[in-house]
Amino acid sequence: MFKQIKDVWRAALEAYRQGYFPMADPESGHIYWYAPDPRAILPLDRFHVPRNLARLVRRGVFEVTFDRAFTAVVAACADRPQTWISRELQAMYQGLYQQGYAHSVECWQDGQLVGGLFGVTIGGAFFGESMFHRVSEASKVALVHLVAHLRRQGFQLLDIQLLTPHFRQFGAEEIPRAVFEQLLAQAVALPVCWDPNVRNLSP
Repeated sequence: MFKQIKDVWRAALEAYRQGYFPMADPESGHIYWYAPDPRAILPLDRFHVPRNLARLVRRGVFEVTFDRAFTAVVAACADRPQTWISRELQAMYQGLYQQGYAHSVECWQDGQLVGGLFGVTIGGAFFGESMFHRVSEASKVALVHLVAHLRRQGFQLLDIQLLTPHFRQFGAEEIPRAVFEQLLAQAVALPVCWDPNVRNLSP
């Protein structure tokens, strides 16, 4: 069983390195891997924080943490009438988390988990997977803290897969798949560390 689990997360990492991401069919649960053209990214050097959101972040309404409640964040993201995050994918992400390749950002209020996001990291690339909120703006605050953290650590690519109006407000854009693959190859080769206590040592 352990070998099967290991094979799953190793295969997943290889797929991410090649520019693919998984989604399960909400009805059948069958997992498909996608590499859309164009591909959506959130440029870290041009990330835009709307004024009202910036004020909310400064007020410190939420306690923001990293990797404190990864399993709960994934479960909350999957807790929808129709979800692409099947039980099999939840198990895959849990395996990646245990191996240090998947991470979460959490927002707390009065000791309760009220929002967050999670994704997969390889080198200097962060593959954003899903977000959720139980209190207005909580997931957006998590995103602001994620981007600040990625910048500090030296990450160079934030993949958001598909462009939505929600992400346009932050400066997200679509790029040709060929360009994405070039940026991806450069980013995954970087010796970047997610751990907030360890800064990127690359030139």
